[in-house]
Amino acid sequence: MAHKFVIRKSTNGEYRAYFEYNSEKIFWTEGYSSKSGAQNAIDSIKKNGPGADVTDES
Repeated sequence: MAHKFVIRKSTNGEYRAYFEYNSEKIFWTEGYSSKSGAQNAIDSIKKNGPGADVTDES
């Protein structure tokens, strides 16, 4: 699979969830104090993302 979510701990001790495609970071979340916070963000993106509207503000 070329795309995946990755949870990493940053140098300041916060956890961030990254979405990667072919090892390129496409987007990432804010920092969370716990790994479960980052996992909750991933779960929310998976649940709510497919039906999200797209707004063109150009």
